[in-house]
Amino acid sequence: MKTAKLLMAAAVTTSIVAPAVTPVEAAAPETSIKSMSFTGMEAPKTIDEMVQVYSNASLTITYTDGATKNFPLSYKELYKTEDQLINQGGEKFAAGTPVDVNGKPISDTSATGQAIHYLSDAPDANSLLRPINGELYLVSHLEYATQDQAGDSAWRRVPASMTLTKLYQNKKTGELKVMDASKVDFSDADGLWVPCNGSLTPWNTHLGSEEYEPDARQFELEEAMPADQRTDKTHTREFTKLYFGDDQEANPYRYGFIPEVIVDEKGESHVVKHYSTGRRSNEVMLMMPDNRTAFFGDDGDYTMLFMYVADKEKDLSAGTLYAAKFDQIGTANGGSGDLSWIKLGHSTDDEIKALVDQNLKFSDIFETADAPKEGFTAVKQYSSGGGDYDRVEYLKVKPGMEKAAAFLESRRYGAMLGATSEFNKMEGLALNAQDKKVYMAIADQSRGMEKDTKGEDPTDHIQLPKMKSGATYELVLTAGQKDQSGATIASPYVAASMNGLVIGEDLKEADAYGNTANVDKVANPDNLSYSEELRTVFIGEDSGMHTNNYVWAYELDSKKLSRILSVPAGAEATGLQYVDDRNGFSYIMSNFQHPGDEVADRAITAVDKDQLVNALQDSPYGILKTGAVGYIHGLPTAKEVSPMNFKDVAASHWAHVYIADLYNQNILKGVSADQFLPNRPITRHQFAAVLVRGLDLSGKNEVQAAIDNGLVKTNKDGVLSRQEATWMLMNAFKLKTGEDTNSSTPHFKDAKQIDKEYQSAVAAGVEMGLISGDKNGKFNPKQPLTRAEAAKVVSLMLQK
Repeated sequence: MKTAKLLMAAAVTTSIVAPAVTPVEAAAPETSIKSMSFTGMEAPKTIDEMVQVYSNASLTITYTDGATKNFPLSYKELYKTEDQLINQGGEKFAAGTPVDVNGKPISDTSATGQAIHYLSDAPDANSLLRPINGELYLVSHLEYATQDQAGDSAWRRVPASMTLTKLYQNKKTGELKVMDASKVDFSDADGLWVPCNGSLTPWNTHLGSEEYEPDARQFELEEAMPADQRTDKTHTREFTKLYFGDDQEANPYRYGFIPEVIVDEKGESHVVKHYSTGRRSNEVMLMMPDNRTAFFGDDGDYTMLFMYVADKEKDLSAGTLYAAKFDQIGTANGGSGDLSWIKLGHSTDDEIKALVDQNLKFSDIFETADAPKEGFTAVKQYSSGGGDYDRVEYLKVKPGMEKAAAFLESRRYGAMLGATSEFNKMEGLALNAQDKKVYMAIADQSRGMEKDTKGEDPTDHIQLPKMKSGATYELVLTAGQKDQSGATIASPYVAASMNGLVIGEDLKEADAYGNTANVDKVANPDNLSYSEELRTVFIGEDSGMHTNNYVWAYELDSKKLSRILSVPAGAEATGLQYVDDRNGFSYIMSNFQHPGDEVADRAITAVDKDQLVNALQDSPYGILKTGAVGYIHGLPTAKEVSPMNFKDVAASHWAHVYIADLYNQNILKGVSADQFLPNRPITRHQFAAVLVRGLDLSGKNEVQAAIDNGLVKTNKDGVLSRQEATWMLMNAFKLKTGEDTNSSTPHFKDAKQIDKEYQSAVAAGVEMGLISGDKNGKFNPKQPLTRAEAAKVVSLMLQK
């Protein structure tokens, strides 16, 4: 593994190209980065601290010569959900206001009979997209409104929303500000149901979620009730009436799927709801590096671990759905077990959407029995909880309805086929691509995850110790796995096992601050994110066991756990996303929701509880009044952390960030301890060596490895032209990504001077943003590539 990679590489808009030095020229650098580590903060002690959202943690860079640099962190608020940001049809309203099918604010008349816009105090997922036409956009979930004006619960009853925010970025400090905001239009997706966590795809779209899906069996039972006695325990009818203006449109099978938000080059968004990914209590859908495989968090009690393998890369319109069976191995450190996979079926979005549009009912898919019966399977799963029928169901799929069962009742059908439906509060996921691991949050390890001592459950696959404060698990990904029929699963990223990584600690009795879990350990992990550069798992809490919830940094190699953010008492830390490079800056996106919730009910003696409640009420966020969207600021840029000693590459040099990037990965070196010679031409062999190091290719030597992998045309060394260097670069890009790099003729003033054999590569390099011409619009194809230019193009290529 290479040494620690720089946190980011700035997008300098000068001309391009690449390479480095031969081993003969290179001298061992005097100083390099040894480690990057967080210094955590104490839990809040005073009322002033308990009502704030703040960070006084820091990141420390340690170099091999013993020197250190410390970078203090701080919290920056982008907006509160009550802030008037949205301007649609000449009307300005709050960022947290949900809208109906026509894009109009949805109003609440519960308190006075006068229409007041509903307001979400629950911002959740963030996706800070990679720049689109040089602009930054943030997609944020507004998960629900906690209560209406009368103080009654509004959860699930009121349609939810997402906000798309265009951001201004300070080029010197990286600080972000809101430029404008709009609501994402969900009218083509029948509205949005409880969007919890979310994720950013490798192809720069946002995957949302629809959590706590309405139970179709309960809905059908209620439909059979007399109109004057009819209940709405699933909230489907009220949701539908508020969104469409008519509850006759109510259909529970419209919700519980994954919406994909695409932002185009004009900054406009549209939504595609993916029915082929199956229906569940979607916490999050997380894509793997193959752009086909995905895992899901299924929140609630008695839930299931699902995997989806799309037919095509970057296309979630068709694929195969699997559910996991857990085979327990041990109980130490949270527990461990092997995972096997059961194929539920293959389908397309269009096929499942057609079933939904038929207004299919639960009884069209299943036969039911009230007691054990031959031909029926006993299951227990999340959506059956709290309904007007027994929690344990006896089900039989009607002939020809297997596909409907697999994709509309994924958890029920998976349980019938033998998958494990005993997970409890399965929350966020994060990917460690280098180690081929996925991290999974179990917020509350109890209920179905405990041993069934009463023999009341149909299965008892999971028998782990009760741990109300939960655990974060790691799932090991492998290739060549087979499903229950013996067929090979067409993915190199199949989870084969899981084991505890970071576990909480329940307290026997509350401490003086009302905490019922150890305040110096994670309690009830929810949102997860991961930094490849820092090799750190970030964990956000949704904890009733901590009076203040926190964001934590868990460093894999040192196993160090650091508290890096505290949110107001009673609030949940949400919207966690580690962002490794946005125009040269890194961020830890983090929101909070429902501030002050249940604080008045806590056994708090360390501070005056009444004064704390009053302080929360008087704060900018109030109690259940407004949440906030923001980020942790202060992560260093590449220029700030670079330990390079080159006297001829000042921090102001246009290529400094690229040279530092490759230097700190041991890909590129200087000609001496204090000289880099950025303007010296690079040779063919030197550039080949840089590409080989960057791609981690093995061989007898670097030049031979380049030849073996098709990166050079000839074994002859010599000064390298810009056009040939681009051909080598695009071959390396194709080797790295598997993407075809052929393209049309490049549009430069001197395009005719580019040799025919290099034209396609040059055009592709321009298209991918790896190369550009000079200020006069010329490419200068026959000119030699300099070492500085080589550093830039290779650094950019490796980030793709």
